[in-house]
Amino acid sequence: MLNGIKPIAAKSMAERVEASLREYFAKGNFKPGDPLPTELELAAALGVSRNVVREALSRFKMLGIIETKKKTGMVISNPDIVGTFQKVLTPEIMDETTLQDLFELRLVLELGIADLLFIHKTPEDIEELEDIVAREVKGDNFRINNEIAFHGKLYEMTGNETMKQFQTLLLPVFGYVMKLEDKQYVSGEITHKDLVRILKKGTVQAFKDGMASHLQPHIDRLRKKK
Repeated sequence: MLNGIKPIAAKSMAERVEASLREYFAKGNFKPGDPLPTELELAAALGVSRNVVREALSRFKMLGIIETKKKTGMVISNPDIVGTFQKVLTPEIMDETTLQDLFELRLVLELGIADLLFIHKTPEDIEELEDIVAREVKGDNFRINNEIAFHGKLYEMTGNETMKQFQTLLLPVFGYVMKLEDKQYVSGEITHKDLVRILKKGTVQAFKDGMASHLQPHIDRLRKKK
């Protein structure tokens, strides 16, 4: 079971143990649910103390790569990638460059969301979007909340669980970036109401064009910063 794992010097740091274990997991083709050797077995194979191994394993546990189960011991887990990302994503303590990168990621995702929406949309989804649009009023705070509600619903409608999780991360970042940009909550010629109308009676291409127009002011603002 320990074939392929390479010993390292006794004074190596936990980072080297972590790297060695990561290589071991990859070369061993481990899958979620597969059992792992014990801490003592790993320590002996690596030529380090159990404490060093435990420190390295704790990092994998924090990332959701491994978990401990009763009667089984340590096993490979299916990491919650977005959940791990969420733990470190606090817009208030991030620099503007990182926030801008995340905002651009949000733009890219929404520009390519049309096909999934038309595959999975339901009459109930359209009704909910119409309700969100009907509640739109002026006011900076409300407009941020409405952006989150409307675009968050679009992510939900894709039927993609990872994308649904992403929206909880990216949309608050969107609001924060808008604050950094002097509250310029402008949208393109195509409004939320127009997008709902296209979703209801239009085509995939019409929605792609509409979303591009809706997001155009944000894209133009990015061009001005370059």
